[in-house]
Amino acid sequence: MTRTENDTWDLASSVGATATAVAASRAMASRGPDPLLADPWADPLVRAVGIDTFVKLIDGEIGPGDDDPVLNRRTMNEQITVRTRFFDDFFMQATGSGIRQAVILASGLDTRAYRLAWPAGTVVYEIDQPAVIDFKTRTLAGLGAEPTAQRRTVAIDLRDDWPAALVAAGFDTGQPTAWSAEGLLPYLPPEAQDRLFDNVVALSAPGSRIATEHLDLRNVPSDWAQRLTERSRRIGSNINLAELFYTGERNTAAEYLTGHGWRVNIRTTEQCYSAHGFELPNDEMAAFGGDSGYLTADLD
Repeated sequence: MTRTENDTWDLASSVGATATAVAASRAMASRGPDPLLADPWADPLVRAVGIDTFVKLIDGEIGPGDDDPVLNRRTMNEQITVRTRFFDDFFMQATGSGIRQAVILASGLDTRAYRLAWPAGTVVYEIDQPAVIDFKTRTLAGLGAEPTAQRRTVAIDLRDDWPAALVAAGFDTGQPTAWSAEGLLPYLPPEAQDRLFDNVVALSAPGSRIATEHLDLRNVPSDWAQRLTERSRRIGSNINLAELFYTGERNTAAEYLTGHGWRVNIRTTEQCYSAHGFELPNDEMAAFGGDSGYLTADLD
Protein backbone atom coordinates (compact mmCIF):
# COMPACT_ATOMS: atom_id res chain seq x y z
CA MET A 1 0.00 0.00 0.00
CA THR A 2 1.60 3.28 -1.13
CA ARG A 3 2.18 5.79 1.66
CA THR A 4 0.02 8.89 1.87
CA GLU A 5 0.21 11.94 4.10
CA ASN A 6 -2.27 10.84 6.77
CA ASP A 7 -2.22 7.08 6.29
CA THR A 8 -2.81 4.68 9.16
CA TRP A 9 -2.15 0.99 9.51
CA ASP A 10 -2.57 -2.09 11.62
CA LEU A 11 -0.15 -4.99 11.97
CA ALA A 12 -1.32 -6.63 8.75
CA SER A 13 -1.01 -3.61 6.46
CA SER A 14 1.49 -1.03 5.20
CA VAL A 15 4.33 -0.26 7.63
CA GLY A 16 2.58 -2.31 10.31
CA ALA A 17 3.13 -5.49 8.31
CA THR A 18 6.88 -4.89 8.44
CA ALA A 19 6.67 -5.03 12.25
CA THR A 20 4.99 -8.41 11.94
CA ALA A 21 7.69 -9.53 9.51
CA VAL A 22 10.39 -8.58 12.03
CA ALA A 23 8.56 -10.47 14.77
CA ALA A 24 8.33 -13.50 12.47
CA SER A 25 12.10 -13.32 12.03
CA ARG A 26 12.59 -13.23 15.80
CA ALA A 27 10.25 -16.19 16.13
CA MET A 28 12.29 -18.16 13.58
CA ALA A 29 15.55 -17.36 15.37
CA SER A 30 13.98 -18.45 18.68
CA ARG A 31 13.11 -21.94 17.41
CA GLY A 32 15.11 -25.13 17.17
CA PRO A 33 17.44 -27.07 19.43
CA ASP A 34 20.04 -24.28 19.32
CA PRO A 35 18.06 -21.03 19.09
CA LEU A 36 19.94 -17.77 18.59
CA LEU A 37 17.30 -15.70 20.39
CA ALA A 38 14.92 -16.24 23.28
CA ASP A 39 11.74 -14.35 22.44
CA PRO A 40 8.81 -16.48 23.62
CA TRP A 41 6.21 -13.91 22.60
CA ALA A 42 7.17 -13.34 18.95
CA ASP A 43 5.61 -16.57 17.67
CA PRO A 44 2.17 -16.20 19.32
CA LEU A 45 2.00 -12.52 18.36
CA VAL A 46 2.62 -13.31 14.70
CA ARG A 47 0.02 -16.07 14.76
CA ALA A 48 -2.46 -13.68 16.35
CA VAL A 49 -1.92 -11.13 13.56
CA GLY A 50 -2.77 -13.93 11.17
CA ILE A 51 -0.73 -13.17 8.04
CA ASP A 52 -0.58 -16.64 6.54
CA THR A 53 2.77 -16.13 4.83
CA PHE A 54 4.56 -15.33 8.07
CA VAL A 55 2.97 -18.20 9.97
CA LYS A 56 4.01 -20.64 7.25
CA LEU A 57 7.48 -19.11 7.21
CA ILE A 58 7.89 -19.73 10.95
CA ASP A 59 6.63 -23.30 10.56
CA GLY A 60 8.95 -23.99 7.61
CA GLU A 61 6.07 -24.69 5.23
CA ILE A 62 7.36 -22.14 2.71
CA GLY A 63 10.85 -20.76 1.96
CA PRO A 64 13.40 -19.51 2.53
CA GLY A 65 15.56 -21.94 0.61
CA ASP A 66 19.32 -22.13 0.46
CA ASP A 67 19.76 -20.63 -3.00
CA ASP A 68 19.73 -16.98 -1.89
CA PRO A 69 22.84 -15.85 0.04
CA VAL A 70 20.79 -13.41 2.14
CA LEU A 71 17.23 -14.72 2.21
CA ASN A 72 17.88 -18.22 3.53
CA ARG A 73 16.95 -19.40 6.99
CA ARG A 74 20.45 -19.36 8.48
CA THR A 75 21.39 -15.88 7.28
CA MET A 76 17.96 -14.47 8.12
CA ASN A 77 18.29 -15.85 11.65
CA GLU A 78 21.76 -14.35 11.99
CA GLN A 79 20.62 -10.96 10.68
CA ILE A 80 17.73 -10.62 13.13
CA THR A 81 19.95 -11.91 15.94
CA VAL A 82 22.54 -9.19 15.30
CA ARG A 83 19.84 -6.53 15.21
CA THR A 84 17.91 -7.77 18.24
CA ARG A 85 20.96 -8.29 20.44
CA PHE A 86 22.27 -4.82 19.57
CA PHE A 87 19.17 -3.09 20.93
CA ASP A 88 18.83 -5.55 23.84
CA ASP A 89 22.41 -4.85 24.88
CA PHE A 90 21.89 -1.12 24.48
CA PHE A 91 18.99 -1.06 26.90
CA MET A 92 20.67 -3.35 29.41
CA GLN A 93 23.86 -1.28 29.38
CA ALA A 94 21.92 1.99 29.68
CA THR A 95 19.82 0.81 32.61
CA GLY A 96 22.86 -0.88 34.12
CA SER A 97 24.46 2.56 34.29
CA GLY A 98 21.51 3.94 36.22
CA ILE A 99 19.03 5.13 33.59
CA ARG A 100 15.51 4.24 34.68
CA GLN A 101 13.29 5.35 31.81
CA ALA A 102 13.32 3.94 28.29
CA VAL A 103 11.34 4.95 25.22
CA ILE A 104 10.75 2.61 22.29
CA LEU A 105 9.72 4.68 19.28
CA ALA A 106 7.40 2.90 16.82
CA SER A 107 7.34 -0.10 19.13
CA GLY A 108 5.31 -2.41 16.87
CA LEU A 109 5.57 -5.98 18.15
CA ASP A 110 8.68 -5.26 20.24
CA THR A 111 8.59 -7.50 23.34
CA ARG A 112 11.46 -6.04 25.35
CA ALA A 113 9.14 -4.71 28.06
CA TYR A 114 8.16 -8.36 28.65
CA ARG A 115 11.38 -10.32 28.18
CA LEU A 116 14.38 -8.24 29.29
CA ALA A 117 15.67 -8.27 32.86
CA TRP A 118 15.03 -4.59 33.60
CA PRO A 119 16.36 -3.20 36.88
CA ALA A 120 13.76 -2.46 39.53
CA GLY A 121 12.10 0.90 39.04
CA THR A 122 12.55 1.03 35.26
CA VAL A 123 9.69 2.54 33.26
CA VAL A 124 9.42 1.51 29.60
CA TYR A 125 7.33 3.72 27.32
CA GLU A 126 6.09 2.27 24.03
CA ILE A 127 4.90 4.66 21.32
CA ASP A 128 2.97 3.52 18.26
CA GLN A 129 -0.33 3.79 16.39
CA PRO A 130 -3.36 3.17 18.65
CA ALA A 131 -4.42 0.01 16.77
CA VAL A 132 -0.93 -1.45 17.11
CA ILE A 133 -0.65 -0.68 20.83
CA ASP A 134 -4.13 -2.03 21.54
CA PHE A 135 -3.56 -5.28 19.63
CA LYS A 136 -0.27 -6.11 21.29
CA THR A 137 -1.47 -5.20 24.78
CA ARG A 138 -4.63 -7.30 24.49
CA THR A 139 -2.88 -10.25 22.86
CA LEU A 140 -0.07 -10.47 25.40
CA ALA A 141 -2.50 -10.10 28.28
CA GLY A 142 -4.51 -12.98 26.83
CA LEU A 143 -1.35 -15.06 26.72
CA GLY A 144 -0.66 -14.36 30.38
CA ALA A 145 2.44 -12.29 29.63
CA GLU A 146 3.57 -9.95 32.39
CA PRO A 147 5.86 -6.97 31.78
CA THR A 148 9.25 -7.16 33.47
CA ALA A 149 9.30 -3.38 33.88
CA GLN A 150 6.65 -0.76 34.45
CA ARG A 151 5.21 -0.57 30.92
CA ARG A 152 3.40 2.58 29.84
CA THR A 153 1.88 2.82 26.40
CA VAL A 154 1.53 5.98 24.35
CA ALA A 155 -1.00 5.32 21.61
CA ILE A 156 -0.28 8.05 19.09
CA ASP A 157 1.05 8.54 15.58
CA LEU A 158 4.61 9.87 15.51
CA ARG A 159 3.37 12.55 13.08
CA ASP A 160 1.20 13.97 15.88
CA ASP A 161 2.22 15.63 19.15
CA TRP A 162 3.74 12.53 20.70
CA PRO A 163 6.05 14.48 23.06
CA ALA A 164 3.01 15.94 24.83
CA ALA A 165 1.37 12.52 24.98
CA LEU A 166 4.60 11.00 26.34
CA VAL A 167 4.84 13.60 29.10
CA ALA A 168 1.14 13.10 29.89
CA ALA A 169 1.91 9.38 30.36
CA GLY A 170 4.41 10.26 33.09
CA PHE A 171 7.68 10.78 31.19
CA ASP A 172 10.14 12.83 33.25
CA THR A 173 12.07 15.32 31.11
CA GLY A 174 14.46 15.92 34.01
CA GLN A 175 15.72 12.34 34.05
CA PRO A 176 18.07 10.69 31.51
CA THR A 177 16.41 8.43 28.98
CA ALA A 178 17.41 5.47 26.82
CA TRP A 179 15.75 5.90 23.41
CA SER A 180 15.49 3.38 20.57
CA ALA A 181 14.50 4.00 16.97
CA GLU A 182 14.78 0.48 15.57
CA GLY A 183 13.87 -0.19 11.94
CA LEU A 184 12.18 3.20 11.73
CA LEU A 185 14.20 5.79 9.82
CA PRO A 186 13.74 4.51 6.22
CA TYR A 187 9.97 4.79 6.69
CA LEU A 188 10.20 8.51 7.53
CA PRO A 189 10.45 11.33 4.98
CA PRO A 190 13.58 13.45 5.52
CA GLU A 191 11.74 16.28 7.27
CA ALA A 192 9.91 13.81 9.53
CA GLN A 193 13.21 12.22 10.55
CA ASP A 194 14.62 15.61 11.52
CA ARG A 195 11.44 16.40 13.43
CA LEU A 196 11.67 13.10 15.28
CA PHE A 197 15.22 13.85 16.39
CA ASP A 198 14.26 17.46 17.21
CA ASN A 199 11.75 16.07 19.68
CA VAL A 200 14.15 13.49 21.12
CA VAL A 201 16.78 16.17 21.67
CA ALA A 202 14.26 18.53 23.29
CA LEU A 203 13.06 15.81 25.68
CA SER A 204 16.49 14.46 26.65
CA ALA A 205 18.19 15.33 29.92
CA PRO A 206 21.99 15.07 30.22
CA GLY A 207 23.03 11.43 30.45
CA SER A 208 20.48 10.30 27.88
CA ARG A 209 21.34 7.77 25.20
CA ILE A 210 19.87 6.70 21.87
CA ALA A 211 20.31 3.68 19.60
CA THR A 212 19.33 3.35 15.96
CA GLU A 213 20.63 1.95 12.71
CA HIS A 214 23.43 3.78 10.91
CA LEU A 215 22.15 4.37 7.39
CA ASP A 216 23.11 6.84 4.69
CA LEU A 217 20.01 6.75 2.52
CA ARG A 218 21.53 9.32 0.18
CA ASN A 219 23.87 6.65 -1.17
CA VAL A 220 21.33 3.86 -1.51
CA PRO A 221 20.58 3.08 -5.17
CA SER A 222 17.14 4.33 -6.18
CA ASP A 223 15.98 0.81 -7.04
CA TRP A 224 17.39 -0.82 -3.88
CA ALA A 225 14.02 -1.30 -2.20
CA GLN A 226 12.47 -2.62 -5.39
CA ARG A 227 15.22 -5.19 -5.85
CA LEU A 228 14.94 -6.33 -2.25
CA THR A 229 11.16 -6.56 -2.66
CA GLU A 230 11.54 -8.77 -5.73
CA ARG A 231 13.90 -11.10 -3.88
CA SER A 232 11.63 -11.19 -0.82
CA ARG A 233 8.76 -12.37 -2.97
CA ARG A 234 10.63 -15.63 -3.51
CA ILE A 235 9.89 -16.50 0.11
CA GLY A 236 6.27 -15.42 -0.13
CA SER A 237 6.46 -11.85 1.18
CA ASN A 238 3.84 -9.45 -0.15
CA ILE A 239 5.40 -6.35 1.41
CA ASN A 240 6.44 -3.82 -1.22
CA LEU A 241 9.30 -1.94 0.39
CA ALA A 242 9.55 0.34 -2.64
CA GLU A 243 6.18 1.81 -1.62
CA LEU A 244 7.21 2.27 2.00
CA PHE A 245 10.83 3.48 2.01
CA TYR A 246 11.88 7.10 1.65
CA THR A 247 15.36 7.51 0.16
CA GLY A 248 17.27 10.50 -1.20
CA GLU A 249 18.69 13.61 0.43
CA ARG A 250 18.50 13.79 4.20
CA ASN A 251 20.67 14.15 7.27
CA THR A 252 22.05 10.93 8.66
CA ALA A 253 21.31 10.23 12.31
CA ALA A 254 25.04 10.52 13.01
CA GLU A 255 25.26 13.95 11.40
CA TYR A 256 22.18 15.24 13.16
CA LEU A 257 23.09 14.01 16.63
CA THR A 258 26.72 15.12 16.37
CA GLY A 259 25.52 18.56 15.35
CA HIS A 260 23.37 18.73 18.47
CA GLY A 261 26.13 17.85 20.91
CA TRP A 262 25.71 14.07 21.23
CA ARG A 263 28.74 11.76 21.21
CA VAL A 264 28.19 9.23 18.45
CA ASN A 265 29.64 5.74 18.17
CA ILE A 266 29.15 3.63 15.05
CA ARG A 267 29.75 -0.09 14.58
CA THR A 268 29.64 -1.39 11.03
CA THR A 269 27.37 -4.24 10.09
CA GLU A 270 30.42 -6.41 9.51
CA GLN A 271 31.78 -5.62 12.98
CA CYS A 272 28.44 -6.48 14.58
CA TYR A 273 28.25 -9.79 12.73
CA SER A 274 31.81 -10.66 13.69
CA ALA A 275 31.13 -9.88 17.36
CA HIS A 276 28.59 -12.72 17.38
CA GLY A 277 30.72 -15.14 15.41
CA PHE A 278 28.79 -14.63 12.16
CA GLU A 279 30.11 -13.79 8.72
CA LEU A 280 28.40 -11.04 6.77
CA PRO A 281 27.14 -12.48 3.46
CA ASN A 282 29.03 -11.28 0.40
CA ASP A 283 25.98 -9.82 -1.28
CA GLU A 284 24.85 -6.32 -2.20
CA MET A 285 21.66 -6.73 -0.19
CA ALA A 286 23.43 -7.81 3.00
CA ALA A 287 24.34 -4.27 4.05
CA PHE A 288 22.00 -1.34 3.64
CA GLY A 289 23.80 0.93 1.19
CA GLY A 290 27.22 -0.66 1.79
CA ASP A 291 28.20 1.59 4.71
CA SER A 292 25.51 0.49 7.10
CA GLY A 293 25.77 -0.41 10.75
CA TYR A 294 24.41 0.44 14.17
CA LEU A 295 24.69 3.69 16.07
CA THR A 296 24.58 4.74 19.69
CA ALA A 297 24.90 8.28 20.96
CA ASP A 298 25.27 9.85 24.40
CA LEU A 299 24.35 13.30 25.67
CA ASP A 300 26.81 14.55 28.28
